[in-house]
Amino acid sequence: MKLSREIKTAILVISAILLFIWGYSFLKGRDLFTNYKTIYVIYDNVEGLATSSPVTINGKTIGKVNSINLNEKFKSIVEMQIDGDYKIAKSSIAELYAPSPIGGKQLAIIPNLNDNNLIENGDYLKSSSKLGLTDELASQLVPLKAKIEMLLDNANTMLVNVNQVLDVKSKENLRASLANLNEVLLEFKGASKSVNTMLADNKSKIGNTMTNFEKTSANFSKVSDSLAKLELGKTVKNLEKTLVTVDKLMSDIQSGKGTMGKLIKDETMYNSFTKTSKELELLLQDLRLYPTRYVNVSLFGKKNKPYVQPVNDTIKK
Repeated sequence: MKLSREIKTAILVISAILLFIWGYSFLKGRDLFTNYKTIYVIYDNVEGLATSSPVTINGKTIGKVNSINLNEKFKSIVEMQIDGDYKIAKSSIAELYAPSPIGGKQLAIIPNLNDNNLIENGDYLKSSSKLGLTDELASQLVPLKAKIEMLLDNANTMLVNVNQVLDVKSKENLRASLANLNEVLLEFKGASKSVNTMLADNKSKIGNTMTNFEKTSANFSKVSDSLAKLELGKTVKNLEKTLVTVDKLMSDIQSGKGTMGKLIKDETMYNSFTKTSKELELLLQDLRLYPTRYVNVSLFGKKNKPYVQPVNDTIKK
């Protein structure tokens, strides 16, 4: 079957028209052989968002922005074209964010996996905005700017107060103080040089002193070792035993036990000793005054003289 020239021309023109429509849709990001859904979202401000900006889920592009229009309240209505093969719940959120500091903004759909009510053509999603790096930095710089301005004002006030305090006389006193401080530092420098010279001159003496100190410490170590070998613990124990014995002896004397205790505590024995001592003293005195009464040696057989009590008795009865 042969086709006429007119039919071939018509087929060629129709094919060219279809190819042009497909190419135009492809350049706009729309595939004629893919099922798309059109959904909407409303924002207060879409600065940085443009037509054909990508729409993503977890970083994967599933559609694009078709158009941005204003409603009667001057809010932006964003029309999105997404792939219909993705099942997105109506309670999902369309978040406006900036992927980079220098690029434009994009839309990211945050799906609600617990909702089985899926979107249809013409449905609206909830909107949210996420500050980009530049916007977040700007929001943090605003309070920082206020603090810096306040700090500069305080610094300016402080400098004004300092200028008021530092009058001509105060400045002269400050200069004089600095000059005196410089002189003190110079004197301290000279003193440090003198000390260094003295240390250098007496270096050998200091070395000998340190050597003697080392010998003394060694000797002290030997003495401490000798003291450790003396069994001081055993000596202390023996001393404790001796002190216990002395304490017991003193307790016995205080309680009147033994000869010493009775001599100290018994008044009768004391009186007896006193009386005996007096009688012995009288006996010795009588022996001294009249020895012939006790020792009588007679060559011619004389008779003994009778005993006469001494008139001057030096000892009272």
